[in-house]
Amino acid sequence: MLYCQSWGSGPDLVLLHGWGMHGGVWDDTVEAFIDDWRVTVIDLPGHGRSGGRPGTLAGLAAAVAAVAPARAAWLGWSMGGLVAQRIALDAPARVDRLLLTGSNACFVQRPDWPCAMTTAALAKFASGLADDPKATLERFIALETLNLPNARAHLRVLREIVFRHGLPATVALEDGLSILEAADLRAEWPRLGCPVRLLLGQRDALVPVAVGEALTALAADVRVQVFRHATHAPFLSHPDEFHAALATALHD
Repeated sequence: MLYCQSWGSGPDLVLLHGWGMHGGVWDDTVEAFIDDWRVTVIDLPGHGRSGGRPGTLAGLAAAVAAVAPARAAWLGWSMGGLVAQRIALDAPARVDRLLLTGSNACFVQRPDWPCAMTTAALAKFASGLADDPKATLERFIALETLNLPNARAHLRVLREIVFRHGLPATVALEDGLSILEAADLRAEWPRLGCPVRLLLGQRDALVPVAVGEALTALAADVRVQVFRHATHAPFLSHPDEFHAALATALHD
């Protein structure tokens, strides 16, 4: 069963976290929007307070959609953004608009898609899981804060959030990396019928900011907001700036 909790009242906004994380990363965003929105946070399978394992991207998206509001704006971070994209493509009536931060339609580089992680970089995380899942997750969150002016302080905050509910299930982490390696939704992007808003960190080491221009060319209604000093999690490192941009993206 997936952990799913809602706060506030108004139109629905669903928040999906990234690989190895849980819904607690959205605490500040929930507080910022519950006066005007009914905000729903879902822990992905095997993460945080949810049992199970992600399996395939299609299965993961179906499991998440089963506990979500009937229609909402969806904000997905990193792998959570990939899940939100899959839901928008498979069940367009469920998604009023798609908001993606630190996310991509194809997370691993292809010959025609340089704006993504290298296969070698992702493989290092996969090989590390077998030996030491906690150390592997530590390396991942360190990469998420790389290039921030006050990286050490932000790393402490992110580490406290990530391990609040213990380690995610190893099989869930393995499934997630397999999903990130295999997924490529670029060919399906022209079918997206909702507005798409990209909220990207200029200094993101995992999802290059160049992806904004590349994704804009794939669908009809895509706009990009870049946070000049942010990395992979602008909602944590620059919350005021991020929340102002999100408020605009929910209506423009």
